[in-house]
Amino acid sequence: MKKRLATAALALIFALSMAGVGMAAKVNCTVKSVEGDTVTMTCEDAGKMKADDKVKVTTSKAGGVEGC
Repeated sequence: MKKRLATAALALIFALSMAGVGMAAKVNCTVKSVEGDTVTMTCEDAGKMKADDKVKVTTSKAGGVEGC
C-alpha cells in the first residue's frame, strides 16, 4: 500500500511540474549583421517562432578535437 501511495504521489508531482514547462523548438540560424545590441539572423524554420519570443543563442565553436 505504501509503494502505491508513493508511486501515485511521485506521478502527481511529475505531472504538475511538466504543466508549466514549455517545449523549445530547435531552429538553425545564421547571423547576417550585428549593429550594437541588435543582431539580424536568417533562420531555416522561422515559422516556429513569433514576435517577442525569448530565444537562447549559442555560438558554434571552431576548432577540432585532437586525440591520441
